[in-house]
Amino acid sequence: METERLFEFINILLDIGEKLLLSGGEVSRVENTLSKMAEAYGTDKRSVFVITSNIVISLSMPGGIYATDTRRILKSASTDFLCLEKLNAISREYCKNPISNEELRKRADECEIKVTPFAMWAGSVLAAGAFSVFFEGSIADGIVAAVLALVICFFKTKAYRILKYNLQFNFLVSFIVGMLALAAANFIPSVSADKVIIGDIMLLIPGLAMTNSVRDILAGDTISGVMRFVESLMWALGLAIGIMLSIFVWGCIVK
Repeated sequence: METERLFEFINILLDIGEKLLLSGGEVSRVENTLSKMAEAYGTDKRSVFVITSNIVISLSMPGGIYATDTRRILKSASTDFLCLEKLNAISREYCKNPISNEELRKRADECEIKVTPFAMWAGSVLAAGAFSVFFEGSIADGIVAAVLALVICFFKTKAYRILKYNLQFNFLVSFIVGMLALAAANFIPSVSADKVIIGDIMLLIPGLAMTNSVRDILAGDTISGVMRFVESLMWALGLAIGIMLSIFVWGCIVK
């Protein structure tokens, strides 16, 4: 019975760790959080190993009961500070006052990784239009970039279940946005396609992921840092190929 309870607790920790990673949490913070919660549970020995694609937890109880489990992370991480804050609050409260596995499971399941639709749409529109104007674009460029930002938001909300990996998503969306920007520039003389594209791809550039990768490397989590860095480069490569392909295809259509 005690072994079953321990495996149940490990499974809850794996769920929390996965949500922390997918919300943008750093590897060292995830390891520390899970280790502290395991200590509060009453374990005398604990080993938590986390990289961006895998979580391994091994726990040992004073009575000689031992359990270990692993979780493969297949999804690409995003950024959800609200979910991160909720999970951190749960972990801090658990360390101060441990609760039952059932209650911990209930509280962990309440933390869903999601972005408020209005905040995402409004923020994307403002950011795309502002970046387009910031990089010496005209007001018309900013307006077109803001409109195309709605296209990006649409794909983020509707196509993310089909395009689960950021490389596929960035490639397809950058291609579509590139084609639409070139079409707008062709029909509206005052619009510059390059300024519009610059404003919109700023919504897709993996700047935060690349920053996190450097942070992980400097913190000593070399494996996770290198994996994040390579993954970020692949996302950026998908963006570049999508934009270049749209320019090539549009050139063939115009000719």
